[in-house]
Amino acid sequence: MRVLLISANRTETNMRAIPLGLSCVGETIGRAGHAVRILDLIEAGETRDALSEAVRGFMPHVIGLSIRNIDDQNMVSPRVFVLEALAVIDEVRNLTEAPIVLGGAGYSMFPQEILHRSRADMGVLGAGEEVFTMIVDRLERKVPLAGIPGLYLREHGGRGRASVKVLDQVPLPGPGLLHVPAPADAIFPVQTRRGCPMRCSYCSTAAIEGAAIRKRSPEEVVKWIALWAGTGVRRFYFVDNTFNLPASYAKELCRELARADLGVRWHSIVYPFRMDESLADAMAESGCVEAAVGFESGCERMLRAMNKRFGREDIMHTCRVLKERSIRRMGFLLLGGPGETRESVEESLAFADSLDLEALKVSAGIRIYPHTRLADQAREEGVIGPEDDLLFPRFYLAKGLENWLEARVRAYAATRTHCILG
Repeated sequence: MRVLLISANRTETNMRAIPLGLSCVGETIGRAGHAVRILDLIEAGETRDALSEAVRGFMPHVIGLSIRNIDDQNMVSPRVFVLEALAVIDEVRNLTEAPIVLGGAGYSMFPQEILHRSRADMGVLGAGEEVFTMIVDRLERKVPLAGIPGLYLREHGGRGRASVKVLDQVPLPGPGLLHVPAPADAIFPVQTRRGCPMRCSYCSTAAIEGAAIRKRSPEEVVKWIALWAGTGVRRFYFVDNTFNLPASYAKELCRELARADLGVRWHSIVYPFRMDESLADAMAESGCVEAAVGFESGCERMLRAMNKRFGREDIMHTCRVLKERSIRRMGFLLLGGPGETRESVEESLAFADSLDLEALKVSAGIRIYPHTRLADQAREEGVIGPEDDLLFPRFYLAKGLENWLEARVRAYAATRTHCILG
């Protein structure tokens, strides 16, 4: 079968988003004996021309389309990416009658809603490598699709989430499939773990990937990084939500990377809870140059409301041990959630100043996603109704902050060059 995979993402923010997940699907399908081509629309010129050339030139039997983000989570002037993705699906459907299968993190948050609004035939909630390969195989053999885990069909709906329990059993994409323009300038994504057990009140990760952490073997991860380093890639980004957890795994990964001596530099995301100084040493020795520290608030009461497992002392300790090892720190504040007051906002802003961070992103208002505690609270308080469609951005902003928080955050950022509004 000829399989065309399309990354519908057209947005470039702090760095170019390389379609790693879609490429993992493509690698798995290719190894199953099918011909695979990837179209990354962020690399294409005019969308319509790129789609026409790919579809008419390749004549795919099946098309997979990945939706990465639903929107930009900006309460003041939200950009709704899913509308752009729906327009891409329309363009593809006008070009071919081949089955269109949706997937990606964005799709997985709203599988039924997006499928019903699109002209696609089906979608996959969760990990796509094994499931998409099953779909292609059944389409080739012309046998029914019903019963595939995580598969949503227009006429039958769907349930459950597709998951890969042993990550080493699904391959990582090689340079033959995934094109990286200007490798020396790219920041290449690396995912070593899937799943997150932290269950922060606003976060959708558990709904997409599950709560149980599954890990790739550090040896395989480093072997893959070495493969891409050989093509000229010098910078990597570990996109795992909690690079430092479990700490034993993170240390082993850093040791393998240091032993390989690839001369690469890398970024990560750390959860500021019991940050191990020996892990920070290992991170620095293996090439870590920046860590995103997602503490979200500097108020103990708000941290508990967000279901964080850490407090202010943990955050200060994490930022200190990273700074001592010359690892650049980017902090995050997510203001306006349930229980937020003007006093707690001021406490968080002052706390962020005390950390002397190299960069800080501040957001006013919190995007409400389904299957989160925040969504439940918003319904209980009447912020959203029982049947409200969260596919289109809805935000939580604590009462009393409506006409104040945005202006306060803008004034704060105006006097701090390291501060980014988002």
